[in-house]
Amino acid sequence: MTAPVSETATQALQEDAPIEKPPRGAPWWANQRIGLLVLVVLLGVLFGILRPAFYNQQLVIFPLLRDIAMFTVVGLAQLCVLSIGHMNLAVGRMAAFSMMLTGISYDLFHLTLYSGLLVGLVAGTAIGALAGWVIARTGVNSFVVTLALDFLLLGLIPLVYTGLTDNAAFVTKPPGMRELRNYSLADVCVGNVCGSPAVPQLALFAVVAMAVVGWIYARTRLGRELLMTGSSVKAAELSGIPTARRVITAHAMSGCLAALAGFMLAVSTGSIKATIGEEFMLPSFLGPILGGTLLAGGFVSIWGTLIGTALTSVIRKGLDLLGVGLESLNIYLGLILLVALSTDRVRTVLSERQEVRRQ
Repeated sequence: MTAPVSETATQALQEDAPIEKPPRGAPWWANQRIGLLVLVVLLGVLFGILRPAFYNQQLVIFPLLRDIAMFTVVGLAQLCVLSIGHMNLAVGRMAAFSMMLTGISYDLFHLTLYSGLLVGLVAGTAIGALAGWVIARTGVNSFVVTLALDFLLLGLIPLVYTGLTDNAAFVTKPPGMRELRNYSLADVCVGNVCGSPAVPQLALFAVVAMAVVGWIYARTRLGRELLMTGSSVKAAELSGIPTARRVITAHAMSGCLAALAGFMLAVSTGSIKATIGEEFMLPSFLGPILGGTLLAGGFVSIWGTLIGTALTSVIRKGLDLLGVGLESLNIYLGLILLVALSTDRVRTVLSERQEVRRQ
């Protein structure tokens, strides 16, 4: 699921027809996502050889896939604003804000698990739309606006938790929350055929999020307009695209996905607390950027976000099993990611040279 903006984008928007894909000229090994996927597999094999416990379904694979699913949704939240050339530095705090309202709905109004989730998604969409509206109205850079929003929520959220809870956490756990945290696809059976015990049910949220976001960017007019806005705001405006509305839409989508990621984290940890989302910032950028999404906007990769997230998660889990300390883990993680990006650059240069020789 990739969604580039080609030279025929303006014409496609006017005719309301799918954008034609550019002709394939690069060899398969120059594909960034294939390179990342191969690296994920090789690292998985390496960690499995060094620590056979890496293949333990219940203790390693199950929580690893749960983390990959959650951070993929976080990456999609950042991807939505990256598609228009913006960034969301408040993605983690938006998750915390959304889950705060979800926790209130559980504690005070005794809503069901998924009714509370709906409250959180609406709250995340609203706070994201607010950030987009401020950016569109004032013209202030998204970096500044979302950073200011992050600090605002950083002060507001603990005040609410302090006033409504005793231990800075909502303790009410609606029915189904524990099961969603612990159950795998092995608990979903059709006759005598059941799913894998290594795949958590929580991963289905990531699958749905990927399908919806991928469909929006690859198949809808809205997605094409978002990408054109990221590619060139002036060209998008000349094409009749309401760029201010698309800025608000992109940030609203980001807030909604941040809320979903916050819910997945709350289910995984079994508690709704003020610190939810604090670790979301770096993964929200790593997954999409490693996967090929452009910081400047105009191109996104849904599958790339999943693979980039999987790479960072596998590295963290593998090094943790090898007994690497937190400080050293971050050093090794940075080195491996640098090698991954350098390898991708080498593939790109070789591919370009090969294209020149063909011409």
